[in-house]
Amino acid sequence: MSASRILKWVTGGLEALLGIPIVGGTIIISLLWIPLAVMLALHIVTLILTQKDKGPTRGSILGIIASSIGWIPGVGMVMHILAAVFLMIDASKADPEPNPEAA
Repeated sequence: MSASRILKWVTGGLEALLGIPIVGGTIIISLLWIPLAVMLALHIVTLILTQKDKGPTRGSILGIIASSIGWIPGVGMVMHILAAVFLMIDASKADPEPNPEAA
């Protein structure tokens, strides 16, 4: 399992936690929106590693958007849930096989 798939599972789980209606908002507000900045950084790292592995990037892109607009109460919750779903779908797919002819 590649590092990008592991990070997709981790970020997907964290996004699912932040998407829980009362719990996610409480975590974000009580920690002064720092979780959104941390998640943004994690999503950017995941996106870079995923592009390097030539894997699907839609979950990481949605995560970046969710972290950017997560401070909006209702919209942020929906975006965190969508990002979690797509990250976990992407993480469940097998890594693309390296092409020996490309080297």
